[in-house]
Amino acid sequence: MSQAASPPSRRQLRLRSVTWALGAGAAALVLGLPLGLEAALRAGGCGFFYGLLAFHLQRVDPDDGHLQAGLVGAVCGIHSLGLAALTPWPPGLPLPAALVAVAPTVMMGLIRAWLPLVGAALLLHGSRLLAQRVQSAEGPTPTP
Repeated sequence: MSQAASPPSRRQLRLRSVTWALGAGAAALVLGLPLGLEAALRAGGCGFFYGLLAFHLQRVDPDDGHLQAGLVGAVCGIHSLGLAALTPWPPGLPLPAALVAVAPTVMMGLIRAWLPLVGAALLLHGSRLLAQRVQSAEGPTPTP
């Protein structure tokens, strides 16, 4: 006769939350190191908070991939707000010409800033899915 699995305690949930946060933060930090120490530290901090939010979102609605993707986009957007100006605005040019002059530099800067966070999200959720598959492949453990 098998017993129903008991829900995790608050202590276990807090430990999982901190683990997700540290895992995402460390992954973003490591992925950001090739871009420089300052970029890595910023990415690591954003990854930490992404991990906290992702854990709680996963508990609320684990099957909503749109919310997960939206969370990644929101954290990337918040991270972008903390970046310094990537290129000065060219004075005296009409708006379309100024946008053409600035857009490539800004887009490449944002992509470089977002890559560690997106990579951390992929690693975090990929490892969670892998762990679930390994657990389901092992099957339920018999109880004495």
